Amino acid sequence: MSLTVTPELVEAAGEGRMTDEDFVACVRTSLPYAYRLVEELVTALPDAGPAGRDFADNQVPPPDEAARGQLLRAMASTSIRSALERHFGVALAFQNCHRVAAFAPEAVGRAQYQAFVSPRAQVLNQQPEFVDC
Repeated sequence: MSLTVTPELVEAAGEGRMTDEDFVACVRTSLPYAYRLVEELVTALPDAGPAGRDFADNQVPPPDEAARGQLLRAMASTSIRSALERHFGVALAFQNCHRVAAFAPEAVGRAQYQAFVSPRAQVLNQQPEFVDC
């Protein structure tokens, strides 16, 4: 299961009362490693611009399999990923079991975003230690 939801959240969702903030709070509680990683990237994003980069990315593998699973669940779920993007005001890009990048939304059409999400970048990012991720 990707998320641990309270009976109150299930009820709110069933009645159409669940807000984006309710959902993000559930993600933050259920997938703390993934949430913190995205939060850290967003915090680093303003510092990336002056260096000529449109993004901040993570190249450090998760500390354990539980953290890896959280990140994979967050990035693989369209609803979770989209909620995080709306909450933080960024576009997220994902290459493998740990390489996540946060881009300012206006950077999506730019060369650095296009390069990051390209098949070429995906192939170049593959390394033997990532085969099992």
